[in-house]
Amino acid sequence: MARRLVSKHLLTRRAGMAVASVLAATAGLAVCATPGDAAALNTANAADAGRVGHATAAKRLAALMRQDLDAGAPGVVVRVNDGSGRMISLAQQATWTKRDHKLSADDQFRMGSNTKTMVGVLALQLAAEHKLSLQDPVDKWLPGLVPNGRNITLKMLLNHTSGLYDYINDPSALARVIGADQSPVQPEALLAVSAKYPPLFKPGAEYSYSNTNYITLGRVLEKASGQSLATLLQRRIIGPLGLRDTYLAANGTSRDGARLAAAYEPDAEHLAPLLPPGVPEGTSFAGPARGEHVLVTSISPAWAWAAGAIVSTPADEQRFLRALASGKLLRPAQLKQMKTTVVETPGDPKSSRYGLGIEEYNSPCGPVWGHTGGVPGYSSQNYTDATGKRSVTVVTTTLFGLHDKKLGAADQKVVDAAVCTMLGKSLPATSK
Repeated sequence: MARRLVSKHLLTRRAGMAVASVLAATAGLAVCATPGDAAALNTANAADAGRVGHATAAKRLAALMRQDLDAGAPGVVVRVNDGSGRMISLAQQATWTKRDHKLSADDQFRMGSNTKTMVGVLALQLAAEHKLSLQDPVDKWLPGLVPNGRNITLKMLLNHTSGLYDYINDPSALARVIGADQSPVQPEALLAVSAKYPPLFKPGAEYSYSNTNYITLGRVLEKASGQSLATLLQRRIIGPLGLRDTYLAANGTSRDGARLAAAYEPDAEHLAPLLPPGVPEGTSFAGPARGEHVLVTSISPAWAWAAGAIVSTPADEQRFLRALASGKLLRPAQLKQMKTTVVETPGDPKSSRYGLGIEEYNSPCGPVWGHTGGVPGYSSQNYTDATGKRSVTVVTTTLFGLHDKKLGAADQKVVDAAVCTMLGKSLPATSK
């Protein structure tokens, strides 16, 4: 299956009465203000203006979210922390989805490739502790498991310059992606699928997003630490940061199914036009029918493992990214390494850039750091500013559905508007 279709997304928002009350109060104070009162008044007016601006931004985001639903999104969640202490937290869903689940910004979502950022942090932490080196060849840790492993370094895995074929693009992976095969699968089996194909290019020569890189890294981290990936995540990231709703769905199951948001993909008829040539006719996701959609919440993400099996909430994801950007998880030298990037699309001045498990997205309002992610039923984008003071999350409860041009465009408007709101800016008119 095409990388753009799966691999990149896969594993690639109450102020009205309060503001009115504050306005009335400050209007009264202005009648007989002393110099000291005037200073206090200016502060109050500034705070009030902030609240009005905040409420306006929330309304604009809500309107774009409704457009997203009108274009076909089953549901969309936006959570914005602009560093002011006032949070925008919005959830909207199509009426037909309410029988399955009442969507909330506090729900758990499968975050797909946002997993890669956490894996990148683990790799850099172990490097700082001299338990491994980013210049280690893969063969040092996994001899004979990866083609050309003598010449591929751990850094090349982290920034997708290894040239390894993405196992997700092999036809055998289709049954797992659509939920037809939900049997357990070991990382070595996924690596074996990739190993059937020759390298895409000489190691280090180019950039090509491949989930195989992070399956490989997951096993290397386990070898270097003597701990499972789930344990490493819990002890080094999830536990210390208090991410109570975050875990690796290593066996493909949800710890708290009642909080996992319901997710959907188009049925076979409506999916067909969105698939690339070569996908078997009649391909459909496993799950109960919901009109023109299929409920896919039960599809296991175990096949994504270190490349995309994290379950989390918008609040947890944002706490993680803020901690990372503000230096709480990595030493300065390692954080600098992580944000050393390669261009994803050569020749495109607006291209995103990829670091060591983190992406620099050039939004219409400026660069931000984070990652995209998606597994069947869930598409997410999580970003922070360079300081870690601001953060944003947008989750849409479909992945393949976003390949419809109208829906994809409407959804990206929500993302860009949310990012701009996070940065305290308005979405440029040319981007509307």
